[in-house]
Amino acid sequence: MIRHIVFFSARRKEDVETVRTGLQALGDIPHSSVFEVTINTKVDPLSDEIDVVVYAEFADDAALAAYKAHPLYAQTTRKVKPLRELRYSADVVAGA
Repeated sequence: MIRHIVFFSARRKEDVETVRTGLQALGDIPHSSVFEVTINTKVDPLSDEIDVVVYAEFADDAALAAYKAHPLYAQTTRKVKPLRELRYSADVVAGA
């Protein structure tokens, strides 16, 4: 299983919710077994620049590749990209 975790910061504080709701559309892509978009609670004061987190799980690399190749992925990216400042992504194998 692949865990796909993406961290975003909004360019402006007033865009955080728009980024979150925009990213929720990715949950309509059928290749993930788990999909969540959440606001960062910013409990850790040493790393408070991240505003929104996407967490998804995929059966394998092929499922993740199919997710990224879906037309809704490109459409969502076009909408959200102008509103974001940072984007960090990590794909990890569960249990590795």
